[in-house]
Amino acid sequence: MIKLENLTKSYLLENGRHYVFRDLSFEFPENANIGLIGPNGAGKTTLMNILGGTDIPDRGRVVTDKTISWPVGLSGGLQGSLSAKDNIKFIARVYGFTGDRMIERIKYVEEFAEIGEFFEQPVKTYSSGMRARVSFGLSMAFDFDYYLIDEAGAVGDASFKKKSLSIYQEKLSKSNVIIVSHNMNEIRSLCDHIIVFNAGEAHIFDNVNEGIKMYQKIKTPAMQQ
Repeated sequence: MIKLENLTKSYLLENGRHYVFRDLSFEFPENANIGLIGPNGAGKTTLMNILGGTDIPDRGRVVTDKTISWPVGLSGGLQGSLSAKDNIKFIARVYGFTGDRMIERIKYVEEFAEIGEFFEQPVKTYSSGMRARVSFGLSMAFDFDYYLIDEAGAVGDASFKKKSLSIYQEKLSKSNVIIVSHNMNEIRSLCDHIIVFNAGEAHIFDNVNEGIKMYQKIKTPAMQQ
């Protein structure tokens, strides 16, 4: 169960306070793969960050009995002065992995990310694509009930995208995913339900194609995410 109770999030801008959403309340469909879609600025990424614990709401709360990953497409969570290897060691310790279990996670990410000698260089020297590869591999190195995927499919060349899709499929055999994507083919192939965000509201669709139809009718607002 993942439930939002009166969730409110805003940001202070030069022209005043902008509310991403106010008193947002709903329960995600249980044990399902869910696509979050909507125009830029609708709050999809903000909600993903709150679900993954990398941001906090102004008020309200997320109630869950599930383990949830940090957003896989988010590379900003890596500490820039540390290497990818040291970042992985830190995360592994947080989740209680030491010794051989930690080494297994380090090796997994190193082989998956394919960034060569940069793996032991400071993350701040990486390109955005390299950071995303490490972030994705790091998320996949741990088991969660739900994986948060934020446009991760857009990262890397065709070979890397193919490998990423293979990992998705492996994880989905025993876990679920909540994914933000503008790629409707990806949404159709991965998701059981759709949640369409628009103007601070969420509309839940059991029929994926019906949700996509609503999304396609929405005019993109001027406020960009």
